[in-house]
Amino acid sequence: MIVYFRLLYSSFQFAFNALRTNKLRTLLSLLGVTVGIFSIIAVLAAVDSMDRTIKSELSGFDRNMIYVFNHSFGPSEIPRWKVDQFPNVTYEEYDYLKRNLRGLEYASFNFFVGNENMKAEHNYVNGIIIRPCSSDMQYLDNVKMASGRFFNESESVNGNAVIVIGHEIAQTLFPGQEALGKNVRLYGRKFVVIGVLEKQGAISIGGGQDETAYLPVNLFRQMFGDNIKAYTPVIIVKPTKSVDIKQFSDDITLRLRTFRGLKPGEDSNFFVNEFGGLMEFMDNIIGQMNLVGWIISTFSLLVGGFGIANIMFVSVKERTHLIGIQKAIGAKRRIILLQFLFESIILALIGGVVGILLVWLIALGVSSLLDFQFVLSFFNIAIGLVLSMIIGLISGYLPARSAAKLDPVEAIRSGM
Repeated sequence: MIVYFRLLYSSFQFAFNALRTNKLRTLLSLLGVTVGIFSIIAVLAAVDSMDRTIKSELSGFDRNMIYVFNHSFGPSEIPRWKVDQFPNVTYEEYDYLKRNLRGLEYASFNFFVGNENMKAEHNYVNGIIIRPCSSDMQYLDNVKMASGRFFNESESVNGNAVIVIGHEIAQTLFPGQEALGKNVRLYGRKFVVIGVLEKQGAISIGGGQDETAYLPVNLFRQMFGDNIKAYTPVIIVKPTKSVDIKQFSDDITLRLRTFRGLKPGEDSNFFVNEFGGLMEFMDNIIGQMNLVGWIISTFSLLVGGFGIANIMFVSVKERTHLIGIQKAIGAKRRIILLQFLFESIILALIGGVVGILLVWLIALGVSSLLDFQFVLSFFNIAIGLVLSMIIGLISGYLPARSAAKLDPVEAIRSGM
């Protein structure tokens, strides 16, 4: 065991001398390993960070929620031109499903609408998220009230001019004041604030509840009708925990096809989107991004491997005389082989560590400058180091093997 430690130490010395003696050559050769490891770890860290952010921000949503409307969350076999002709879901269909679905816990009729501006007295707030919805949306969105209440079913059905606003909206429109009971102006008409949501904090997907305003869906329908192309209606449902989500989705499809009078064999002109399916689709996208990153980075690693091999072949040539002396005094082939393998692995590790350090510095910069937590995990660091060792092992094997097979007499003579 002591012999191997001595070999490792002497190999480290040789690698360090190669860096010090032939700085430019070694730098250019190690650059491929550095760039390759940097590319792979940067892609893995970026995708992992994005994956963590997405899953963290979607963790508050129930995977059993189902969105029924005329578009699909993921890829569809139905041609785009045909999807564009699908009719919108209607309030009557929402009411029908709500009355007839077995195992239904919550249901809401919503509109996907653009961001709007809101005014109160002399204060304005821009780009707020508007959620026209039914009263059950408070349970589907898991909203928490800081003060006041969410509108009830009667207010939703009757279309009362009431509104529930997020924390940031309340702070901007009514600084230092209580927002409950105050009037705000939206879509050119007045709404009474009946509730303020708890502060949620920053969220990057779909906007957070701090910048969201909920209003009764039937009031929105009274103002704009049901057929405005700029607004997309959607039915959101959630089954009870004891219900199988697949059977529940099939039941929705069957009942909505019946309501629309679709014949057997006809394609459904709507989509039943499971929220869990959206998560799986996003996982697939993230997996594909990782794969593309690996493919691109592999080319850099190949260049780095050739660079390490070049250094080692030159190192063998420069130390042929020394190898001959070592073998003449009894050094076995495996000792010479391991000596050069250790050296190539150490050189590759140096390149890999530099690449990982670059990713770490970029992660610090991105996290401090942007509202995004760029995480370089221990697992990704371990991948980088293991890959560096593998590159060093593969790149150094042929040069090490050629050194181990040298004839001691010829090797000593070549150096004289």
